[in-house]
Amino acid sequence: MASRTPMRLFRAAQCSAPTRFVRPHACQITHRFYSTGAEADSPPPAVPFLGTIKGELKNAMRAKDAPRLAVLRAIISADLNASKTKQPFRTDVQLVKAITKMRRVAEESAAEAKQAGREDLVEKSLEEARLLAEYEQMSGVKSVSEEELRPIVAREVELAVKEGDGKKTLVADVMNRVRKALGAKNYDNKVLVDIVKDTIKEKSN
Repeated sequence: MASRTPMRLFRAAQCSAPTRFVRPHACQITHRFYSTGAEADSPPPAVPFLGTIKGELKNAMRAKDAPRLAVLRAIISADLNASKTKQPFRTDVQLVKAITKMRRVAEESAAEAKQAGREDLVEKSLEEARLLAEYEQMSGVKSVSEEELRPIVAREVELAVKEGDGKKTLVADVMNRVRKALGAKNYDNKVLVDIVKDTIKEKSN
């Protein structure tokens, strides 16, 4: 498992944007029928931070910095893969969320490699995680830590329970509330889901 770290990082880039198919509304079909070819095929606007990433790629190529090149190419691949879906990246926050996901994958790979006694892969994965964290910070997007998420989640769980949200939809309702409260900030979605579930479980005991 640990020896497949680069592939896991690439898969994280591929899975950074959801690919769920959504049936187009009738008015959307009509709009496409009357649109010009240029309008229908026009790509989404470039994410501002992507320009910085591409500049960093050129610098890494000149410096022949292989680890940094691999990370930067994975980030660019995440944007490219998202552009082929119904939900392309349009903001820095969306791109940084993908970077955060790749960093978590790299950290998990380092832990797996350590358990397997592969110190060479531990070092490689930790370096990937370090570089990804560097670009998270460089983006200028505010990232919310796990410690900062917990009180926000606790507040929204309490409000949801008071307002009578059903148990079956409580997790989804709280997730929507927290996302709205966070606005244009970056956070690890997996960490958020775990905190929401744990908080609801503690509340019900």
